[in-house]
Amino acid sequence: MKVPPRRPKCPHCKELFVPDPHNRYHQRSCSKPSCQKARKAANQQAWSQRPKNRDYWRGADEVARVRAWRQAHPGYWKKARQKTAAALQVVISEEPPVAQPVKPELVEVALQDVSAIQPPWLVGLISLFTGSTLQDDIVATHRRLIVRGREILGMVPGTPGENHHAQTTPGPGAPAPTPAPV
Repeated sequence: MKVPPRRPKCPHCKELFVPDPHNRYHQRSCSKPSCQKARKAANQQAWSQRPKNRDYWRGADEVARVRAWRQAHPGYWKKARQKTAAALQVVISEEPPVAQPVKPELVEVALQDVSAIQPPWLVGLISLFTGSTLQDDIVATHRRLIVRGREILGMVPGTPGENHHAQTTPGPGAPAPTPAPV
């Protein structure tokens, strides 16, 4: 059975409090800021009243030590009183950044992205064509079909314009080229 925590009385505010679990055996005052401030002041006064501590910061040795430190750190107190610097600001240029075209052959697109942007009939047609419903197979076939279509239309990736109109169509009596197997 769990024992309820002891609840001592704070000597400053006179209220009962539950001590911090890490300090429960020696915590004497509650955690209110006013009580902590009073506790700190009482502890400092008790420390300075002990006979061995009465001259702790006094004497010729302490005066020499403080003077030497002040000479080594000139302007220490002045630095603390200076106004705080202005907040850092990000400089934003007035011109918008120039958009650079991204070459589609250099961009690897996630499988879900490629599948999600395709019309369902095309995904279904590719799955019937390949005999597979796996995204890997459908996307790989889709990419091969795009490359094949560009080759047929004369669209060479990376050339300016990629104009399929630049290729002339054969005349009415010319035989059609035979397609290579996919």
